Amino acid sequence: MKKNLLFALGFAGITALQAQEAKKIDFVEYDLDNGMHVILHEDHSTPIVSVSVLYHVGSKNEDPDRTGFAHFFEHLLFEGSENIERGEFFKIVQGNGGVLNANTSFDRTFYYEVLPSNQLELGLWLESERMLHAKIDQKGVETQRGVVKEELKQRYENTPYGTILPETFAHAYEKHPYQWTPAGSAEYINKASLEEFMEFYEIFYVPNNATLSIAGDIDIKETKKMVEKYFGSIPKGTKEIPRPDIVEPKKTAEVRDTVYDNIQLPAVVMGYHMPAQGEEDFYAVSMLSQLLSQGESSRFQKVVKDEKEKAIAVGAFPLPTEDPGLALMFGITNMGVTADDLEAAMNEEIKRTQEELISEKEFEKLRNQVENDFISGNSSVRGLAENLANYHVYFGDANLINTEIDRYMKVTREDIKEVANKYFKKENRVVLYYLPKGEDKSEKSN
Repeated sequence: MKKNLLFALGFAGITALQAQEAKKIDFVEYDLDNGMHVILHEDHSTPIVSVSVLYHVGSKNEDPDRTGFAHFFEHLLFEGSENIERGEFFKIVQGNGGVLNANTSFDRTFYYEVLPSNQLELGLWLESERMLHAKIDQKGVETQRGVVKEELKQRYENTPYGTILPETFAHAYEKHPYQWTPAGSAEYINKASLEEFMEFYEIFYVPNNATLSIAGDIDIKETKKMVEKYFGSIPKGTKEIPRPDIVEPKKTAEVRDTVYDNIQLPAVVMGYHMPAQGEEDFYAVSMLSQLLSQGESSRFQKVVKDEKEKAIAVGAFPLPTEDPGLALMFGITNMGVTADDLEAAMNEEIKRTQEELISEKEFEKLRNQVENDFISGNSSVRGLAENLANYHVYFGDANLINTEIDRYMKVTREDIKEVANKYFKKENRVVLYYLPKGEDKSEKSN
């Protein structure tokens, strides 16, 4: 009953927030004495609240010989704490009408609860327990080793095309830690000792590496008191927090390879090096990717998939990252179509963006899509809390939640053509062909 009520309230909240469209999002932010950054957004549209903590640690911060730690901790820190019994974290939140989850990226780990607003204090207590008293012991580590290894097996070994991300990033990067993805390696998780996990926690799960972001039906003054009560006494971390400053060498030649997988239809994957999020060219590259693949009338969908019938699925999307990342493109061939044929069709559409300005009509549609996506991203209390934290951590400016759309709107048709030529060129990309394992001639010869 409580879950249904929360869902109904959440849906109503989304509808109300969408109706506000581009209404300015007000917030208060400050630092605690221990270095934790706090962002509070008050909105009484619905009686729900999102409590979130973003830790500025992702796979990028890992030891190359211990990849997967950030993702492992995403699981491990639901084990419980000194004051929360093992396995009770989810039961406590769900039993009080809430939902919770976490996710890990190259650059950060994010935890959240969405609760009825009269349970705000519960959410703060849970997150303070995670930060100060997490249960990191041999039993929990061994339990989560099994969970993570099974997840990796299901995601990669048992999922067709499941290795696209790790294979693409491994081929694209030689020096930068983006060469491994957040999922990490089961081999390294197996090797790691309890002491190594405890050290990781002591380095990264500290208030001076965390942003607490709360959005929803709150009273700012009272919430500040609760934040101080639950987080103010947590000691500041004393160990140095690693921040990789490795710069990936500029690419001068295309990288090509073939991956044999348990699939029936070949696939083509392309990864183009692109600027970090927030850089001026990032916005034009992002819009260019949308031009190619967002919606049924996008160029890849309309031409490659529908008109030429070269693919049953085709798409393009940028992966926003703190350091320069990748714009990915992929396609799964239609029956009887080779990977060469599909790549040629995709290349032709990319070439069009390099040689021709997009039409005014197409450009206006693209701008409308971008604006709608921006507004939709802030249409829930969870989305608001996460975006406020992201903007603070990555850009040092939480108010970009109101103004970043202006950066997209400044992009011109000429800018899109320019970045197509600057970044979507062969010497700046990785191309992988995914082929059925039966076509691997080296295996047949053995």
